[in-house]
Amino acid sequence: MSTFAFVNIALQGHVNPTLPVVAELVRRGHTVTYHVAPAFADVVAATGATVRTYPGGDLTLPERPTPLTMLDGLARTTVALLPALLDDLRRIGPDLVVHGSACPWGAVAAGELGVPAVSAFTTFAFGRRVASPTRASWPMIASAAARPGVATGYLRSRWELHRAYATGRLPLLDLANVRQPLNLVFTARAFQPDAESFDDSYRFVGPSLGERPRDPSFPMDALRDPVLYASPGTVLDAGPALLRTFAAALAPLGGTVVISTGRTDPAALGPLPPNVLARRFVPQLEVLDRAALFVTHGGMNSVNEALHAGVPMLVLPQGADQPLVARRVAELGAGLALAPHEADTEAVQVRAGLLLGEPRFRVAAYDLRDAQRAAGGYRRAADELERHLGQGSRPVPANARGR
Repeated sequence: MSTFAFVNIALQGHVNPTLPVVAELVRRGHTVTYHVAPAFADVVAATGATVRTYPGGDLTLPERPTPLTMLDGLARTTVALLPALLDDLRRIGPDLVVHGSACPWGAVAAGELGVPAVSAFTTFAFGRRVASPTRASWPMIASAAARPGVATGYLRSRWELHRAYATGRLPLLDLANVRQPLNLVFTARAFQPDAESFDDSYRFVGPSLGERPRDPSFPMDALRDPVLYASPGTVLDAGPALLRTFAAALAPLGGTVVISTGRTDPAALGPLPPNVLARRFVPQLEVLDRAALFVTHGGMNSVNEALHAGVPMLVLPQGADQPLVARRVAELGAGLALAPHEADTEAVQVRAGLLLGEPRFRVAAYDLRDAQRAAGGYRRAADELERHLGQGSRPVPANARGR
């Protein structure tokens, strides 16, 4: 059996898809460690992996990062974490390091140790038509000119890394797109834009959906068809006004309308139509299995889960990669996109009615459902990791290459 070391950034959308893979590797008898922020310690421990928390607490990126501040944050975090991470990994002696595509410290650590590495893309893979958030661009140059302090901070951190470590595995700028000889992409090839441009080092393994504990307090038996589900996601706060809009727009169209309020207290929504059920947290996979429509912010994990269930979507992207995801859903006919500032009751109701009334949206969602399920999911990802470790040769450690 082998030892796998997972290393990741402190974002749910990046950690959650890796957890079923970790649990599968543990089930197969491998030793797995996971280096992550303390906030994720419990969910990682539940997989059976050994948790290794970063020193200094929950290191996070800015709440609404720009490409420039994201670059600066990733570079500074890499400088801060590498000494302790390297000490820990040397004690563990992993056979393979699996790191997030936006986790440069994982790639540098693997290079220092001379250990093969795999990159995990929990969004789309980035290429010609799919721009990485940290790819060099005119807006980034303009941002650097407007915020010279942030740009200088990034350059200082990048120089520290270059001077102290083997950084040959890192791109000069594009730190959210760290690639390796094997890159696992957690969606189906059919959903990936420009999929034909990616070589065989990219394996589109599909959504990584493991078992989740059932919530006995959620009244699944009380749901009436058609079930319409709305969730703004757990990271960005939609606020009571938008959630009330969802309730007012969807109630006339649905048997039961389920609204996940996230950070918002359901009581803040005030009186709701009798067929609307508002909860802070909802067992999403179970509800999607019953749903005829999903209104979502367009986070990649939520969209992958909806496509895995074959549910058409109304996507209201708020930031990050969500506009790109929304555009892809619309391109493939599995839903419609709507800008959040345009989401009044009438606009949401008209589009929801169209998605429910025209079979073409359901047909397109079913086609993508079949592609997502055929991709293999977390078991395929575990297979790819085992195969890569079996076929790969161990790189020469950085300190033997004459840095």
